[in-house]
Amino acid sequence: MGQDVDFPGLAEGVRSRFVDDVNGLRVHVLEAGHSRSGRPLVVLLHGFPELAYSWRKVLAPLADAGFHVVAPDQRGYGRTTGSDVTDLASFRTDNLARDALSLVRALGYDRAHLVGHDFGSVVAGWATLGGEHVISSLTMMSAPFAGAGIPKSSTELDDALRALSPPRRHYQHYFAGTSSAADIYHAPQGIADFLRAYFHMKSADWPGNADAGELPGPTAADLALLPRYYVMDAGVGMPETVAPHLPSPQERADCAWLTDEELNFYAREFGRTEFQGPLNWYRALTLPLTETPTVPRIEVPTQFIAGRCDWGIWQSPGALRTMAEDVCAQFTGTYLVPDAGHWVQQEQPLAVIEQLARFLDEN
Repeated sequence: MGQDVDFPGLAEGVRSRFVDDVNGLRVHVLEAGHSRSGRPLVVLLHGFPELAYSWRKVLAPLADAGFHVVAPDQRGYGRTTGSDVTDLASFRTDNLARDALSLVRALGYDRAHLVGHDFGSVVAGWATLGGEHVISSLTMMSAPFAGAGIPKSSTELDDALRALSPPRRHYQHYFAGTSSAADIYHAPQGIADFLRAYFHMKSADWPGNADAGELPGPTAADLALLPRYYVMDAGVGMPETVAPHLPSPQERADCAWLTDEELNFYAREFGRTEFQGPLNWYRALTLPLTETPTVPRIEVPTQFIAGRCDWGIWQSPGALRTMAEDVCAQFTGTYLVPDAGHWVQQEQPLAVIEQLARFLDEN
């Protein structure tokens, strides 16, 4: 089949469709490898501010490697419908994990390999803890999963950051706030330029990410060493934080990993859906969970992939070590991809595809 014209840059053989009755949702997915039955299922979970489209460079190559590959627009994102942005409890991480497990069943499978990026990594970790009989292997990307005790928005940390000179604020506190969705939707520079600056500032293209590495500790002063997109200036929104780092027209033209056509697809989608659903994921971190995972550790084979120029690996001091040594019983390794920042599967897809295909084939 030919490329879906609604989704620029999709490889031949990737299709868009909807899956009904997924934990109350009608889920939009991009899918490859669906033409042959009996293939192992791989489910790819995106983060913020991403979409199923964020996996566009990975879908067809993994299908060519012998897998049925499905990337959903998750709850509150893209073309998936059925969620209510006023129902904050439905965006708790345990329910997002339930969405992922329900999708596997709705696709007609008993088991699947699960891959999660950014906040999708946390959802994938939770889904594996709560559905160990469903998940065959787990790949987490860019955000280490330190277990079921997800760090909640901490007033104590916020107070400590605000006491610094100059006063600072953690980005999760900002995202969980009541004004952030409107701030971003009504960004003075427009949604497209906001997203371009945000993607750029968290990529390997931004010079401030070249020295990404482990922080000295977990104190407010230590966290303040992170770039402003993680620990912001207090009283300043994310659009204003990233605006000075908007790449030049020539830099945008040279950005092969995210062309203007691809960037504009994100801008159109978020312009249509706005940002409250995605940011509810962060707001819901302040709510108590309704259920706990059925097992204390992840027992399936697990790997971690990230860009070497990604501060996201280190933003929660000790999380990477905890994930590898305590949370994952069969941890096979951490793979840091050169010349990639936070958007590793978009910035360096060939390296990610190679590592994913090898790991999935072995497990």
